[in-house]
Amino acid sequence: MARLKRLEVPHWPHLLVQHAAVGQPLVHDAVDRQMLWMAMLDAAQQTQVSVHAYVILSDHFHVLVTPHHEGALSLFMQAIGRRYVARYNHRHGHVGKLWAGRFKGTVLSPQHSLTRAMVFIETHDNGLSTPLVESQEIPSPSKGEFGHSSLSHHLNIRTDPLVHDHDMFWKIGNTPFERESQWRAQLQTGLTPDQRTQLAHAMNKGWALLNPEQCVVLEKEIGRRLTQRPSGRPRITA
Repeated sequence: MARLKRLEVPHWPHLLVQHAAVGQPLVHDAVDRQMLWMAMLDAAQQTQVSVHAYVILSDHFHVLVTPHHEGALSLFMQAIGRRYVARYNHRHGHVGKLWAGRFKGTVLSPQHSLTRAMVFIETHDNGLSTPLVESQEIPSPSKGEFGHSSLSHHLNIRTDPLVHDHDMFWKIGNTPFERESQWRAQLQTGLTPDQRTQLAHAMNKGWALLNPEQCVVLEKEIGRRLTQRPSGRPRITA
């Protein structure tokens, strides 16, 4: 079966994941995280991609982004790879591939899935449990140091130059204090298992999280199927 064309729609938010090769750490320490963060920042500026949320973990990273022209998403991820892998290999004397194949992702409905994707990222195995969010005991990096996640930015602890907030995030409150309070509440509530599974499945399989009307319009626009066809043979009707 032919591989589907990569799911990429300009001006729509995308939830992406890139894994390191099996057994290969993506980052070893804070220096590596800072290098990867810098690679993301440079790539976003070069390719005109807006980063709304991110998290860098030991063996993979997630980003929620909006590409602003055709092909920008792939160029963004390629640029991250070129910058980070070169620095990583030089620092660690690493030889061989770092990535476990190409990145995976899904396109999202801004109205229904964007803030869920942000919660998915900012509570995704990142060591920040609900009690930490509730008690405001969020790790605060040294001045000028970035590279773990966008969580501190959205809790109004610091301004992260990598992050460009989506309009849907701004709509959760009229002031920075209101947005911080509302976002903290959403992080405490978290996602249901079904919501987390739905996001992960769409991201890993490359299917869209859009309503049927949006799918029809975008399928015609990009020339690619956006939803999974039912398995099995078509039902025969009399």
